[in-house]
Amino acid sequence: MEKQDVDRTLTLLWRRTLGTPQGRRGPKQRVSVDEVIQAGIAVADAEGLPAFSMRKVADRLELKLMSIYTYVPGRSELIGLMVDEVAGEVPHPPHAGTWRDRLTGVARHMWDEYHRHPWLLQVENSRPWIGPNGSERYEWQLAAVEGAGLTDLEMDQVVTVISAFTAGAARMSVTSRSTAEESGITDLEWWEVNAPILERVMPPGAYPLSGRVGTAAGEEYNAVADPARSFLFGLERMLDGVQVLIR
Repeated sequence: MEKQDVDRTLTLLWRRTLGTPQGRRGPKQRVSVDEVIQAGIAVADAEGLPAFSMRKVADRLELKLMSIYTYVPGRSELIGLMVDEVAGEVPHPPHAGTWRDRLTGVARHMWDEYHRHPWLLQVENSRPWIGPNGSERYEWQLAAVEGAGLTDLEMDQVVTVISAFTAGAARMSVTSRSTAEESGITDLEWWEVNAPILERVMPPGAYPLSGRVGTAAGEEYNAVADPARSFLFGLERMLDGVQVLIR
């Protein structure tokens, strides 16, 4: 990536503060940068990032492919703009309650966002773009543990760990939902199809622990797994760990 593309993308990210950059020389632009970003989000929502392309964004806007590059430098830069845009689409609620309540709110906010835009889980960039909405989010996340007794580095690490855990849990949930939609059968229906064969190859007593635990889990979940329940359980255990650190 060239330096001018980085500079241009940062200017686009902060366009509402700095003013929208002028496009390259050529015909008058027919749409706005905001419209290009919204079209990109719509394409990603519908098809995911593996199938995402600048051509599909151009087609959605009824533009020629090359004209898209007068608005944004390229595919990865557009995705960065999309990520920051969705980070600001739902206001961050005011913090209330204990630090534990506040961190739970932070995790739930991200959980909901991943389910609105599953393609966020497909973004691969270890050096994220620093935009206004992402910056506001980080400030809000840190405020959840401000005054809890952590050092500044511990505050950053707690936010990082909670964010990574939530992304992993949401990925399992989104994948489970997609599997059911694509296969056309529920987890319960899948189990009913497979159970007769499994009973033949897994006689009673062959797997005593997994048999006992699996039966209890299956009866409780009425499915192969319960991603939302696992998310809340894991989050509580992580917060227990933070509480030990604070003490």
